[in-house]
Amino acid sequence: MTEPGPRFAPEVLADAVGVGIDVVGITAFAEQLDEPGTRFAQAFTPGERRAARSGSGSNTSREAESLAARWAAKEAVIKAWSSTCFGHPEVIDPEHVDLREIEVRTDAWGRPAIRLHGEIAESMAGYTVLVSLTHDSAADVAAAFVVLQETRPA
Repeated sequence: MTEPGPRFAPEVLADAVGVGIDVVGITAFAEQLDEPGTRFAQAFTPGERRAARSGSGSNTSREAESLAARWAAKEAVIKAWSSTCFGHPEVIDPEHVDLREIEVRTDAWGRPAIRLHGEIAESMAGYTVLVSLTHDSAADVAAAFVVLQETRPA
């Protein structure tokens, strides 16, 4: 399991080796989330579901916004990681990643960080994941942007 990265410093981006972005339609995502047997049912950790339910203004639409942003983050992490494999066979097939192994956590102030578990954590050892989430209910979108950087030796 990897912990969120160090405090940001401008030179951090000099170590960037991959980027990923994903955009999710909130309404369509919410409809699919409620479908029996959907792939989204097993994509979130209990902590992610709790955080989504406890967000400001706790209601179903806010929960869907939060989970849509987390889904976008998981997809953006896979894209950033996959971009580091350009021209080489991938260690893990992105289509078969257990998305619960990419956990979006927030601190007491609501700032997001990625914690990796299991096989994806092993494959991404030596990298730090930086993430930014957003959602706009009026535009019906949630998005995430991820920068993957090589971890500097201590």
